[in-house]
Amino acid sequence: MRIGIDARAILNPEKSAPSGVAHYVWHLVKNILEIDSENQYVLFFDFKVRDKDVKKFARPNVKIKFFPFSDYKKYMPGAYSEILGLATYAREKLDVLHVTSPLYRVPATYRGKIITTFYDFAPYRVSELFPKISTARIKALYKFMAKKSDRIIAVSESTKKDAKEILGFPEKNISVVYNGIDKRFFEACSIPAEKIRKDYGISGKYILFLGTLEPRKNLTRVLEGFSRFKNSFRGQFDHQLVVAGKRGWLFKEYFQQAEDLGINNDVIFTGYVGGDDLKPLYSHAEFFVMPSLYEGFGQTIVEAMACGTPCLVSRVASIPEIAGDAALYVNPHDTEGIGNAMEKLAGDKNLRDELVKKGKEQAKKFSWEKCARETLEVYENV
Repeated sequence: MRIGIDARAILNPEKSAPSGVAHYVWHLVKNILEIDSENQYVLFFDFKVRDKDVKKFARPNVKIKFFPFSDYKKYMPGAYSEILGLATYAREKLDVLHVTSPLYRVPATYRGKIITTFYDFAPYRVSELFPKISTARIKALYKFMAKKSDRIIAVSESTKKDAKEILGFPEKNISVVYNGIDKRFFEACSIPAEKIRKDYGISGKYILFLGTLEPRKNLTRVLEGFSRFKNSFRGQFDHQLVVAGKRGWLFKEYFQQAEDLGINNDVIFTGYVGGDDLKPLYSHAEFFVMPSLYEGFGQTIVEAMACGTPCLVSRVASIPEIAGDAALYVNPHDTEGIGNAMEKLAGDKNLRDELVKKGKEQAKKFSWEKCARETLEVYENV
């Protein structure tokens, strides 16, 4: 087979592309190329990507193709952009094209077989948590790509259910392929807690929140819950709350909220954390908190579990499916409940130890190699 994969999210993602998409595509492509030397692959990149970055994907059965126009799309008439995009794909005579996000629109006139990965339906399920203009655009792209796709890959059963109910996509043409997890998260942490605390200005024990600073991550109620935790159990716990993640929509409100609640000295906003700091930040946390209002998968939850960090999460969307019985659950709308759950985890070492053990086993269910093999099966059966 000749398989095309839209890899634009890798290495040089568009500003509007969710970082989770880049993470998914990088690991998927890397693992597919490691297990499959028979099929021919065409990887489509943004033309701005550096040659040295693309070379890591070089294989005898891989062709690298660059989109020639991404910098100029906003200046070009729609028809011209469609023609260039169609020509880019059509020249390769693909048996199947994997569009790695519904946000990456294919030309309307492209007639080849298409598989599209859908991650979540948050713009539909919690539309009030997104800007109205971007929500309308995303919904239009979702509907368009559903009509163009021969098959959908859903990253969870929850996402599959949403694709069926919201888009009316045939259930028989939806394949659930779970995301994987980088093996490094299972390895012993080599960076001592003292270093990570010094680097980020953490004074002692800390609770970790990691995710984009945006409304659907429910950080507002995390801060309120943490305030209750600190005030209701004053003197019992000296934990800080470490908030790690890139700035998203309405992010400034969280800084002001921490100040208004009088907890700004106990809340540390690190900004985006990646690379070598991510694992130790997980590993040395007392526990991880993610009472999100909606998740299509919950990548950070699985990563925290693999690192041996107990998790406090919400029972919504895909989270129970992904976390199983290896997490402490809360109602994401109940700030008092979130605060009480923080106290329960902070004060009960036996509970933390139990969740650590269960979490590590739960995380083993997810691997990028398995994701790659199952995705390859979808390619071969479309």
